[in-house]
Amino acid sequence: MLIVNLNIRGLGGSIKARYLRHIIAREGANFACIQETKVSAITDARCFNLWGDNNLGWLHYGGDNGSGSLLSLWHKEAFCYDTHVMGKGYIVVYGKHVIINCRCVVVNVYAACSLSDKIVLWKELSDLKKASSDVVWCFCGDFNAIRKNGKRKGVSMRDSNTSEMRDFNCFIEANLLFEIPLVSKPFTWFNSNGKAKSRLDKVLVTEEWMQTWPMCKQYVQSREVSDHCAIVVKSVDKDWGPKPFRSIDAWFMERGFGAMVKDKWNSYVIQGNALTVLKEKMKRLKGDLKGWNKVEFGNIREH
Repeated sequence: MLIVNLNIRGLGGSIKARYLRHIIAREGANFACIQETKVSAITDARCFNLWGDNNLGWLHYGGDNGSGSLLSLWHKEAFCYDTHVMGKGYIVVYGKHVIINCRCVVVNVYAACSLSDKIVLWKELSDLKKASSDVVWCFCGDFNAIRKNGKRKGVSMRDSNTSEMRDFNCFIEANLLFEIPLVSKPFTWFNSNGKAKSRLDKVLVTEEWMQTWPMCKQYVQSREVSDHCAIVVKSVDKDWGPKPFRSIDAWFMERGFGAMVKDKWNSYVIQGNALTVLKEKMKRLKGDLKGWNKVEFGNIREH
């Protein structure tokens, strides 16, 4: 699952929309979690413009006249929506990753500054997770909290921060969540002069999520249109590109080889865009050819 996360500090005008479209297209995102849209309502047309495509599903929580608002978007070719729950500080979307046919839950989070509000939020999210039979969960967003002192610089530390860190860590541990590895910048929020900075935006997942996407990491982007940096959640192996597809000359001299390949290729039913379909078909064909080669030619190292 490839997710883009950003506290956008207001959807604003064309510059922010253009930035979102760019990062979503560049990364080939399946899902996007946006915090602080600062609008109480939104339209199909605006969501389609933000993504750059209309084959899109979305949910918006308007907050208190736009304060604390959230927007979750997903491309229908990659994610199949089932149901959702939303409340103050969260949108929980239940569905299925289409390509690998895996049920999963993506939670878009925006925590208020108040510790008491955070405690209520973490309790509600914990209850929702415990009540669900789904096990593949991802919580991403602006948690407005740090896990240890070193994740906040240039900002005065108060006694309440100790309680906040303790309660936040208890929420993570109680729900058996893990913070996936971070790449690039250690901080995700900066003030205007860059002297004050904090690690407020995070991606927390269950062990089952990591088993499904074992090379998943969070990539912190440069600060562009907000005082928060966007985060891209993706699997490292996508960066290396496809493994070489090798063939053996003897295959093409074997009677029926061409017809077998054609039949196999036509039998694969893959959903997604053209690039996804091609990639998945090549992957399946590679596996089938490996098995066919073993049956027809055996292990050449034994001869």
